[in-house]
Amino acid sequence: MRTTASRFIHLAYVHFGYLLTVVGLLITPLCHAENADSDLFSAHAQTTFNWQYHPAYSAPYTGPNSLTTGPDNMYTLSVTAMLGVRPWANGEFFYNTEMVEGVPFSGNLVGLGGFTNGEITRAGGTSPAEYRQRLFLRQTWNNGGGSDHVDDEENQFAGFIDKNRFVLTVGNFSTLDVFDPNTYAKDPRTQFMNWGNWTYAAWDYAADARGYSWGFAAEWYLNDWALRFGRMSGPKQPNLLPDDRALDKHYGDQIEIEHAHILNEHPGKVRVLAYHDRAIMASFNDALSWLNAHPGQYTGPDALYAARNNEKDKYGIGINVEQEINENIGYFLRAMVSDGHTETYAFTEVDDSLSTGFAIKGNLWQRNDDAVGIAVLQNYLSNDRRRFIEAGGISYFIGDGSLNYRPETIFESYYSFHLFKGGWLTPDYQYIMNPAYNADRGPVHVFAFRFHAEL
Repeated sequence: MRTTASRFIHLAYVHFGYLLTVVGLLITPLCHAENADSDLFSAHAQTTFNWQYHPAYSAPYTGPNSLTTGPDNMYTLSVTAMLGVRPWANGEFFYNTEMVEGVPFSGNLVGLGGFTNGEITRAGGTSPAEYRQRLFLRQTWNNGGGSDHVDDEENQFAGFIDKNRFVLTVGNFSTLDVFDPNTYAKDPRTQFMNWGNWTYAAWDYAADARGYSWGFAAEWYLNDWALRFGRMSGPKQPNLLPDDRALDKHYGDQIEIEHAHILNEHPGKVRVLAYHDRAIMASFNDALSWLNAHPGQYTGPDALYAARNNEKDKYGIGINVEQEINENIGYFLRAMVSDGHTETYAFTEVDDSLSTGFAIKGNLWQRNDDAVGIAVLQNYLSNDRRRFIEAGGISYFIGDGSLNYRPETIFESYYSFHLFKGGWLTPDYQYIMNPAYNADRGPVHVFAFRFHAEL
């Protein structure tokens, strides 16, 4: 009885935030002027359910961090409330609360570099868990050059913004909220699901285990150019949840340059992003030395723990391209190389990555709100990480006990069916060659269904 009562209290608390969203949606029209662009309050909500299944596949051996070889399924469920207020002119303050649950393949997040569900890092089991997702202030200083209209969306007020402007975001949010935008491959709730298709898989961007940070991001827009810089907090220990807010010592910096262009009368953008992490991390060379000195005396990532003894730096640089081919077809490409000397800090086990593909609107077959996506991505390991894994090393997410190295290659395709206003059902298929870079294992077929609704 106590367990049932505790669960009821917990669920009531979790859904209190979503009740606030409903109330906000009801009272917001009463607080607005006739012009929607003068709204003082914003309220949105979303829910996403993602179920995935892979049948049995071939593997001559299995290690502690291998993807399950037998048939397996996984799921995630998230419900998010996004509330905003305008505290003053050109200022926006947002608070997000989220409930999430889910279980990954293999019962743990292991066995791949490019994981198949973009929401799985937030899930921690079959019991719903509520947490504050975002709490941030955004201030815009307009500086002429004409204006563009932005719509009322999640964490964004409707209104007009100058093409030339400076924007500062401060607080608790995701680095991906500001950096690495792409029209055709960005949101795992509505577009591609694989981690390597909604951002650079090789970008070890600073974040806690759920993907969020404390810090700031500054954006300067001037005509066809944009410059972004940000410093964000990472985890106190690599890949774990508590974050390290000593931003003068440990941090993730990123700088991005963007240029918008017109090619054959169709818009496109090119972005170059460089990042630098500084934190207490293990180098793979040190971990390999420890591994060789302690044969058969370790379990899991003990070698990385032992080699994690002082501050180290990690670097990477990438290019992000989006190009409209015609009014119904868009193309994207992302490619990044990282130095690959140190263990994964906050994202996944990838040192170099490449993803490319197309997004196609349903207008071509008279289904205007449907969409199709097709993409291919490849993930690579650095020589340092590869030697460590080949020697039997175990990292956080990969480690089969041996390694017949090949790049991890993934094909992904989805069809997004529009069911009703704000609701979509999306079947998705992913074909994975060399899971966790091991040619001795796979290929793996992953079938998925995702339901997404937003208000």
